[in-house]
Amino acid sequence: MPEQNGLQSNVKLSCRNLWKVYGDRPKRHFAPHLADASTADRLEQIRADGAIAAAADVSFDVHSGEIFVIMGLSGSGKSTVVRCLSRLVEPTAGSVYLDDTDLLSASPRELIDLRRHRMGMVFQNFGLLPHLSVLDNVAFPLKLQGVARADRERRAAEVVDLVGLGGRESALPSELSGGQQQRVGIARSLAVEPDVWFLDEPFSALDPLIRRQMQDEFLRIQRVLRKSIVFITHDFLEALRIADRMMIMRGGEVVQLGTPTDLVLSPADDYVAEFTGDVPLLRVIDAAHACDRAVHPRDAMPTVSHSTPVETVLPMLCEAPEGLCVLGEDGAPLGVLTPNSLIAAMADTDEATRAEIKNLTGATTHGQSASAGQNGSHHAPAVTTSTVSR
Repeated sequence: MPEQNGLQSNVKLSCRNLWKVYGDRPKRHFAPHLADASTADRLEQIRADGAIAAAADVSFDVHSGEIFVIMGLSGSGKSTVVRCLSRLVEPTAGSVYLDDTDLLSASPRELIDLRRHRMGMVFQNFGLLPHLSVLDNVAFPLKLQGVARADRERRAAEVVDLVGLGGRESALPSELSGGQQQRVGIARSLAVEPDVWFLDEPFSALDPLIRRQMQDEFLRIQRVLRKSIVFITHDFLEALRIADRMMIMRGGEVVQLGTPTDLVLSPADDYVAEFTGDVPLLRVIDAAHACDRAVHPRDAMPTVSHSTPVETVLPMLCEAPEGLCVLGEDGAPLGVLTPNSLIAAMADTDEATRAEIKNLTGATTHGQSASAGQNGSHHAPAVTTSTVSR
């Protein structure tokens, strides 16, 4: 991984200063003599020339094993960005690295090889081949790689079973429900064992109940495989369920980047606040926020991870009203979560959130990414019933 690009060892995918401009001769806006132009000045000139910046100076990292969610309203640029990452859409400027591979300098032949072996893609349109069975649809990317029939069918059968379609290998797409068809699409993208996985609103066409089931299935698969994932959605509650970190976009620009908790408790502006305003705080506040750090845990007190949403630990609090020991990332006790500390945290957070929204200055933008080097664990909270060993 090239040190000159500032990549860290746990960063799988790095996007820096990515632009996609539609218009007449878009690259002229990035001529060498304009290298020091600010984002605002460059955008002003692009728009004055009648061009459209679908992605404007977008930067972020995706860490190994992380689910990184990009969200925004229609036209915000989120799908453009994910297509630029895989070069389904050619970026106008910027850089994208997959490990130490410069994706934007890859030749057409190299790009084909990268897509076949190191990238998995799932879109809203399932894109299944109607004349092929489930097994053959899943094995199709391996066939393109030239993998022997027996080997590709064995691998395809493994991922078909992984997504819960064991026994339906010979079915045609027309014989499957919408949720089952999407599982086939997911299995097909995983058959090549990709380094990075791009999912562009994969569940948005599904009915609400099936959608939630697919989210559960997606998280189960992720707990097994620990892929590096870029997931596009316009649904904040979906993002809240699955995201380690997330980025909100508007008009091609990044508005805010952070953990779901960051965005709910400290929205950068009214746009972010509108996305997060209806989110129940119980889903957002974690045990670390809600525990009383002045209280020392007793021996044999049940424990929970610092990142566990308090919504998850409510049943445990009912069974242990004296409290739960909250463990930090290093496994050491942080404090004790009690019914009283939870109520106090809810009251303080609600008041602080209202004050934050009321006094927004809009000064916090995508530069506010201090948490970029941290992986959350909202989608797989580690709740245990072990006891404190002191």
